[in-house]
Amino acid sequence: MRRINSHTTGVDQGSLILFSDFENGGDMWSGDGPRKLRTKVKFSEPFQSAPSVQVSLSMWDFDQKTSTRVDISAIEVSQTGFVILFQTWADTRIARVRADWMAIGALSDDDVWDVG
Repeated sequence: MRRINSHTTGVDQGSLILFSDFENGGDMWSGDGPRKLRTKVKFSEPFQSAPSVQVSLSMWDFDQKTSTRVDISAIEVSQTGFVILFQTWADTRIARVRADWMAIGALSDDDVWDVG
């Protein structure tokens, strides 16, 4: 469990289309084998330290003729943002994907002064 030592807790969230590859024959739709997509996300304001981040698929459109293989995660989490890493492999064909994310962490408190 992560404990937040401040009475000021921030929650930031968002939703974004990671790709729509069926429209242009992009790699997730027409490629095969290992494929990765990295998408940078910037928080609306910085956290005091790196927050806890949850990423999930909120919309997906897969080809019914191939197996569905997906790995999605938040990596490189910092006070100001993170990277969504989306991966697939083998013969999986993905037309488009939307990801939702939520970050929860401590915010700076203007009433707390560091005088040391």
